[in-house]
Amino acid sequence: MIRFAGNTGIVTTVDYFTPVVDDPGDFGRIAAANSLSDIYAMGAVPISALNIIGFPEKKLPLEVMVEILKGGSEICDLANMPIVGGHSIKSDEPFYGLAVTGQVEIDKMMTNAGAAIGDQLYLTKPLGSGLITTAAKNDKADSSVLSKAIKIMASLNKKASEAARIAEVKAATDVTGYGFIGHLMEMMVASKTSAVIQYDAVPLMEGVNELAAIGIFPGGSNSNFFYVDPCTNWDDNLSFEQKKILCDAQTSGGLILSVRKDKASLFESALREREIPVCRVGEVTKRESWLVKVTKS
Repeated sequence: MIRFAGNTGIVTTVDYFTPVVDDPGDFGRIAAANSLSDIYAMGAVPISALNIIGFPEKKLPLEVMVEILKGGSEICDLANMPIVGGHSIKSDEPFYGLAVTGQVEIDKMMTNAGAAIGDQLYLTKPLGSGLITTAAKNDKADSSVLSKAIKIMASLNKKASEAARIAEVKAATDVTGYGFIGHLMEMMVASKTSAVIQYDAVPLMEGVNELAAIGIFPGGSNSNFFYVDPCTNWDDNLSFEQKKILCDAQTSGGLILSVRKDKASLFESALREREIPVCRVGEVTKRESWLVKVTKS
């Protein structure tokens, strides 16, 4: 964050990746929504973006690139943010994303270091995009399951961020490649706290349990599990597959928000007004020998 004037700060972020779905328009929408998530996780408002795209022009028709950019533009319109330029290069595999500039009130900025003992933890999107997109690449995912997952991945964290600002939330992070536990663990390290998560309260995308049962996890999810396992206190009733679901590498996931207990009702009301599901998944505690504890009823 750079102080611009008075209490106004300017934040910048960049993100891009290779296709996670076959449809170029859907890929563009997902990549753009993902690129905006860091801005929303800071409680900032996006004000402009630059396209970043790599394209194998000798392998794919230019119409594919047009559809990718069109999908990204649709999401930026929903964010009320103009795309003011960009850069393209030739590459062996297509990739797309945005460099985003945002504006934030400095004294209201959210970071991953502001969680406090007693805070209530919320997750604003269900988990499972890594499982589902990997299954789709292997022709293991039902078309309706994939379609619903795409809709979730392409949705913005804008309204959840608005609700967080209303409730004066100080701590947040978005859930992406390191998975739910990985990103939550980063927040606990930065805040010098620990977290207790109720597995049964964590929202999952449709079809996730069935795909987990046949082991359709991306490689990143496996790496995430082995990284967080030494610092996680797992309930004995959790299966190995359930543990890995919480470590599933997400694309354009939701926000983890650490909300003061006396602001929880206000926050939940703000979520409902914006038609965002209310998913309270746990609580922040004092630092323990573990960073995250997962319980199961």
